Amino acid sequence: MDKLDTIFDMQKALNDYIIEQRNLSFTKEEWIQKRILAMIDETSELLNEINYKWWKNPKPIDEKAVKEEIVDILHFFVGICLDAGMTSEELYNIYLEKNKENYLRQQGLSSKKGYKVENK
Repeated sequence: MDKLDTIFDMQKALNDYIIEQRNLSFTKEEWIQKRILAMIDETSELLNEINYKWWKNPKPIDEKAVKEEIVDILHFFVGICLDAGMTSEELYNIYLEKNKENYLRQQGLSSKKGYKVENK
């Protein structure tokens, strides 16, 4: 089992545990909405760790806290994948396709126009 499979399995187990322990019942759509909101919140927490507030004096960046916030975002992202019925293999394959398409867009070789760097 690869690392992405392990992450998906562990997240499913955690989700199931929380649902059971807290007696939760939401539709798929509601779960996705809730996890998106949670991911936005975790993204805000990450922003707070990296001195984005130009109106405040910067503080030393806590690298451990930054990494923990990134993992919190991953928890909710994988939860959304699971809610959408996406497997780790499907995520990987769609990522490969989209990465290739993004390169083609940057090179002006995609059917989607407006991405090519013109000043080269």
